[in-house]
Amino acid sequence: MIDKQTLELVQHNLSTIGKSQIAAVLKLMDEGNTIPFIARYRKEMTGSLDEVQIQTVEAEYQRATALQDRKAAVIKSIDEEGKLTPQLRQSILASANLQDVEDIYLPYKQKRQTKATLAKQRGLKPFARWLLTFPSGNLEVAAQKYVDPSKELRSPQDVLDGAHEILAETFSELAPVRNWVRGFTTRTGKIRATVKPKGKALDEKGVYQQYYDFAEPIAKMTATRTLAINRGEKEKILTVKVAVDTDPIINYCHFKFVGKRPDSPATAFIEAGYQDAYKRFIGPAIERELRSSLTATANDQSIKVFGQNLYNLLMQAPIKGKIVLGFDPAYRTGCKLAIVDENGKYLGKGLIYPHKPAPEQKRQAAQQEFIAILAKYHVQMIAIGNGTASRESEQFVADALKRVKRDIYYVIVNEAGASVYSASQAARDEFPDLHVEQRSAISIARRLQDPLAELVKIDPESIGVGQYQHDLPAKDLANEVDVVVERAVNRVGVNLNTASYQLLEHISGLSTTIARNIVKYRDENGRYNSRKELKKVARLGPKAYEQSVGFLRIIGGKEPLDNTDIHPESYAVARKILQAARVESAEIGTAAAAAKLQGLTAQNFVGATVGLETVKDIINSLQNPGRDLRDQMPAPLLRKDVLTMADLKPGMKLEGTVRNVVDFGAFVDIGVKHDGLVHVSRMRAHQFIRDPKTVVSVGDIVTVWIESVDLERERIQLTMVSPEAQ
Repeated sequence: MIDKQTLELVQHNLSTIGKSQIAAVLKLMDEGNTIPFIARYRKEMTGSLDEVQIQTVEAEYQRATALQDRKAAVIKSIDEEGKLTPQLRQSILASANLQDVEDIYLPYKQKRQTKATLAKQRGLKPFARWLLTFPSGNLEVAAQKYVDPSKELRSPQDVLDGAHEILAETFSELAPVRNWVRGFTTRTGKIRATVKPKGKALDEKGVYQQYYDFAEPIAKMTATRTLAINRGEKEKILTVKVAVDTDPIINYCHFKFVGKRPDSPATAFIEAGYQDAYKRFIGPAIERELRSSLTATANDQSIKVFGQNLYNLLMQAPIKGKIVLGFDPAYRTGCKLAIVDENGKYLGKGLIYPHKPAPEQKRQAAQQEFIAILAKYHVQMIAIGNGTASRESEQFVADALKRVKRDIYYVIVNEAGASVYSASQAARDEFPDLHVEQRSAISIARRLQDPLAELVKIDPESIGVGQYQHDLPAKDLANEVDVVVERAVNRVGVNLNTASYQLLEHISGLSTTIARNIVKYRDENGRYNSRKELKKVARLGPKAYEQSVGFLRIIGGKEPLDNTDIHPESYAVARKILQAARVESAEIGTAAAAAKLQGLTAQNFVGATVGLETVKDIINSLQNPGRDLRDQMPAPLLRKDVLTMADLKPGMKLEGTVRNVVDFGAFVDIGVKHDGLVHVSRMRAHQFIRDPKTVVSVGDIVTVWIESVDLERERIQLTMVSPEAQ
């Protein structure tokens, strides 16, 4: 059941999405529907919201629910103390964020014993209140009345010290004061980083050199800089502080607590109280809050960068219908080779020693052995891992291909995480008789054939397509990974007769157990010939069937519609459309059928059970059965020869593959050992780019020019701006 107040809060915070759309999404999710299913098959109900928008609604609802729960807990806690007033309750209920709620709750919060609480226990609260009236009497004389050695108040000074603690803590817990100081510090403060006395010695490679004497306005701090200085601080290289001009803050406090009140002996006492409140309580607390907020924002942005890069990596165009040799480079232990057929089935293996320190005899024999393997298995494509010895292996492959009379191309494949997968239980189950390195070579080959199907088997955090991902909150990163992988897999769909359980478990509505049962049923009964057969799979109930079936394809089955992304609930409408277009089921997928379907008017098929958007999707699916969205993505860059860093000259024009996109630019593989960096300022001529992700994505093929090459530091600076446009 969706709480009305929570729903209103979600609607208030999501101004770009309509109220009816939000209500529809939350109702559908409350009924157990998944995001991919809602986005694809319930467009009429949501106004065609996509997966990202639906995810945003879900996330905002979770935040709103957490806020409402916290408000209820705070109200209950204050009420149990007998201090809840109607005005206080209303202030809490009207709070728009958790920070406001916590500011209001602070004075009532159960806390460890402080000097102020001890002073209150000793009966000094009335004296502190008296001081706030700006009395004209002598403070020490008044304090004398509270002297009581049994309460450890042995002198008027002890009494005054206790009253000071009460006032300092009281001032520090006032929500309006904290809110003002927080806002002022955010607007005018700076993050300042300096190198520790022994920091340079710890920073041997100068990774944090640019932060040795660094200052940046809080409002301008980027995610990259925040995470960098956080890491430098954690490694005891940097000292990081929030710097702010305190004079305006003290002036504000003076206006707030003293203002135009008459001169009093208590004035200086109160001034000392608010100054101490800021120094000991408010200032440090606000600094912790702001740094925590900067880190949280940086984490969120970096997680989104990781998610977007991961999605683009998963959605890279597959190399279909090719026999591929996976080449896992190494020096001492030799290069492991694995050959897979057009469908990724393992065919054979090899081991060659083309690099030092292998003996000369083995190195000389390596090329002949390699060429023989290419011929034996009719290899059409080579996937070379980009790890240790990659550049030397690329040179070896390029030299060998010059001696082969037919066209064979190679692609450098990101092998990050392949070793993790090859040592996993899943890899051992699939290839129990192979060594870890040989499984890794198979994974590299399959990554070229179908990046999505292979990469879902690997811990995405090991893929390396983000920034500082190892510093990010593990739970939040894992959640983003799950969402991204689910989105990619369901947008593409899977072949029910070839998909691994690792791929199937990301399909809408399927758990790992059900995914394994689908594969087990296939192994025991042979290929699936109909989507209906899924109903026979153990533990796959009606809801799981409804949520998953539209994303599962059967090629060459009994029902041609099973090879489309049309949901079985709409098969009757699909057949009606085919009949109107005079298309037989066997014709689906032909150019003639597509032409006939093109001439239909979608509105003619709208009815009580099917809306216009669904009809349009059905017609499109009938025109493109078995379609793969990835076919529209940039194809991998194929190579036959190799460059070295020494070959690179300023102004040289090259094509490269975007390997990673971060806040400050993009790293591009141009066919040498190290990726080059295109800084965000060098992506467009005479145009300011704030976010590199608006220009390039992981997997894009881009034209670049060499700006500079630093052989000693192994750094390459690239530009996407042609020399003529500069």
